[in-house]
Amino acid sequence: MSLINTTIKPFKATAYWNGKEIALTEADVLGKWSVFFFYPADFTFVCPTELGDLADQYEELKAMGVEVFSVSTDTHFVHKAWADATETIGKIKYPMIGDPTGQITRNFGVMIEEEGLALRGTFVMDPNGVIKVMEVHDLGIGRDASELKRKIQAAQYIAKNPGQACPAKWKEGEAALTPSLDLVGKI
Repeated sequence: MSLINTTIKPFKATAYWNGKEIALTEADVLGKWSVFFFYPADFTFVCPTELGDLADQYEELKAMGVEVFSVSTDTHFVHKAWADATETIGKIKYPMIGDPTGQITRNFGVMIEEEGLALRGTFVMDPNGVIKVMEVHDLGIGRDASELKRKIQAAQYIAKNPGQACPAKWKEGEAALTPSLDLVGKI
């Protein structure tokens, strides 16, 4: 079942963010574009490459009005230990949510039940908490934050321009499409 155009479910969690422990709920996601970026576990192999790449794009995402939340089934204490121990993770400025009960991971349908870990799942929500983009990967396939940024730009464009559509490889500033019968067979 697709989660596209569904609203984020209620949750309570603790995150590690800029050296502090903070409480978060779904209400903290509302009012801005948000990314929930699920990954299997701290102190692993592909995960730091993805989280570091996302950290490198974070200021641009913030400038686009987007907040990023990384999520794993580790606790926020483990997130802190990882940030303290690893230069790549230490540069992260976005909240790292601990989901040891798996509530959030299950809410988004990315829990690997037999392992207690999350698949690599990326979910983009509009300011109303409605999921507009979702992508789920097997554990061995890392994600690219620049491609995520392009998808967010497309989602934001469509939100501002109802009735239009962004074609493949669309980039901000390029022409979009206005679907109609007149366009059929002309692309």
